Amino acid sequence: MIRVEPIGGAGPLTQAMATAASGMSTQAVRMRVAAENIANAASTAATAGGDPYRRKLVSFRQQLDRSTGAQLVRTGSISGDQRDFRTQYDPAHPAADERGYVKMPNVDTLLEQADLRTAQRSYEAGIAVMQQAKSLYGKTLDILRS
Repeated sequence: MIRVEPIGGAGPLTQAMATAASGMSTQAVRMRVAAENIANAASTAATAGGDPYRRKLVSFRQQLDRSTGAQLVRTGSISGDQRDFRTQYDPAHPAADERGYVKMPNVDTLLEQADLRTAQRSYEAGIAVMQQAKSLYGKTLDILRS
């Protein structure tokens, strides 16, 4: 029986799977935040002069997994977008200021939908990498058995 041990840590397939899994995890967070932004695109303040919902942004960071040697993607921080709020004239709204303007969230639903779609495609790419690595593992085992 042939014994195969990767030199200096896990093999490239394990690294590929670890990297893909970390990317999928961060893209899931990105999709959740984009969905939250879309859901709150019309959320205003409850009182006059208050701030409405502020769009959230996700940042990412790179991290080395010392056990596998894989470069991983991690969620960095989720912070508020500091762009100005939009205003809308609606003097009957409870959150209207003295001039009749209501602060609206700084969420652009078209931008959020595009971000959501991009995150979804990245997630799907991670699934494809995982499936390919699984297939290569199976083929390697078949070769070792023969």
